[in-house]
Amino acid sequence: MQNLSICVFVVALIVAGCGPSVTYDVLIRNGTVYDGSGGEPVLADVAINGDTIVGVGSMSDARGRTEIDAAGLAVAPGFINMLSWANASLLADGRSQSDIRQGVTLEVMGEGRSMGPLNDAMKKEMQERQVEVPFDVVWTTLGEYLEHLEKRGVSTNVASFVGNATVRTYVIGQEDRRATPAELEQMRALVEQAMQEGAMGVSSALIYTPSCFANTDELVALAEVAGEYGGIYISHIRNEGGGLLEAIEELITIAHRADVPAEIYHFKASGRTNWHKLDEAIARIEDARADGLRITADMYTYHASSTGLYAIMPPWVQEGGHAAWVERLKDPAVRARLKQEMSIDTTEWENDWVAVGEPRGILLVGFRNEALRPLTGKSLAEVAAMRGTSPEDTAMDLVIEDDSGVECVFFTMTEDNVRKKIRQSWMSFCSDGASMAPEGVFLNRSTHPRAYGSFARLLGKYVRDEQIIPLKEAIRRLSSLPASTLGLDRRGSLQPGYYADVVVFDPTTIRDNATYDRPHQYATGMHHVLVNGVPVLRDGEHTGAMPGRFVRGPGWTGGNPNGAARSSHEAGRQSQ
Repeated sequence: MQNLSICVFVVALIVAGCGPSVTYDVLIRNGTVYDGSGGEPVLADVAINGDTIVGVGSMSDARGRTEIDAAGLAVAPGFINMLSWANASLLADGRSQSDIRQGVTLEVMGEGRSMGPLNDAMKKEMQERQVEVPFDVVWTTLGEYLEHLEKRGVSTNVASFVGNATVRTYVIGQEDRRATPAELEQMRALVEQAMQEGAMGVSSALIYTPSCFANTDELVALAEVAGEYGGIYISHIRNEGGGLLEAIEELITIAHRADVPAEIYHFKASGRTNWHKLDEAIARIEDARADGLRITADMYTYHASSTGLYAIMPPWVQEGGHAAWVERLKDPAVRARLKQEMSIDTTEWENDWVAVGEPRGILLVGFRNEALRPLTGKSLAEVAAMRGTSPEDTAMDLVIEDDSGVECVFFTMTEDNVRKKIRQSWMSFCSDGASMAPEGVFLNRSTHPRAYGSFARLLGKYVRDEQIIPLKEAIRRLSSLPASTLGLDRRGSLQPGYYADVVVFDPTTIRDNATYDRPHQYATGMHHVLVNGVPVLRDGEHTGAMPGRFVRGPGWTGGNPNGAARSSHEAGRQSQ
């Protein structure tokens, strides 16, 4: 009997040795693996259990409950969109299609304005100013908004900065004045609350009201609070045109005085007369980095920007908020003054009217008023000619008639500078757009093609076709660089123990397809995307899965589940 038991045991060992030694939830086989570090890729398999990468290497004896054949394809960490305007679009469609299909697995929101904190008046205005995407404002704080997104279901992970304009509006409103000491302390307390809830830091957008009403001292005071919790200061700087260099100096000053890392949103030199300033702007950032400041930037991969018609009018006419602006535009005396000031090249405010050079360089892409939507895709010059009014008057009239800022595309940059920016080792990437789909409410307006193509355009046009930077470096700048900048825990790299945000794409075919004339077109070449270990894109098609999480920043006081960031001490050490 004993001999029989021994024989059975030996046979069992032989059978076990002949079968798979390990079974994983997901096994990505035979891919060219770029781990996000910028190093050389390796041919390897990637094993995933639950939401975590558990192995990278040769696993020929293993099997997966779900297996993905990545032969001939690149396998990389999920991409981080450093400036996303998916705030409302994800409430309409949590699938985040235009970004998922480019490999984005984390949307970072909150440029200057964030979805919280809100007081009653701000909630009311947010409810009333909605356009295509109707939603109930059921949150008050920024953390509550991000938790709301996660509970509703999103395919990408989500994170946000708290906006200086939002905390300023909460405390002061839309007035152009300095904060009192008491008001400043209240704003600092709101930033502190947002940091404790998981904000990535504090942001500003200093060409827009009321963000621009904050002076340097106020911004330093808010950035200090973010820094105390391991966060960063990130800014659409005060001027990207004639005052570009001075605006960069202000950001460097804020970073130095507040002792925080700082990032420049959508770094650019706007306006033909300012294109040459990009070299000096880069030099100043390099000098600051050499002095020990942690200064980085992000960009979208296009030579046109996108914003509203408020960017061609000075801040004084917009003081008090949207309704006050519209009323002023009905005053003949105000209109006469505006016409004169719009034509002046000044560094006192960023004048996109001067930067674009001519009204045919302003493309109208988004209207609130259905009666105006036939004008979508026409230039301001074309609409002015149709109406028989001056371009300046036409712009003012459209703001009144649409009761909005009117979304536009501005052709203010040069392709040569786009390439120059891509070459910078401290440059990450963004869409500066919503995440949408070519269906439903999203077709009520046009958009900038960057919403569908910014990341694929980098990998196709600039990496593969023009060879501006190698693929391994592009992947680093799409993943581990922004993860390090934000102080994220276990994201941005393909290594055991990290969250399984993974993309699989074909470097030979990936490309953007969206154009200025036809922007609602998905990028192609992305085969598979996993978010927290769950396949969201499979063979190029969305699976319907919504495993995205609220990725919390380094100051979060609730622990460290679901991909939250490290403690402030650890996050600061990581991003040195």
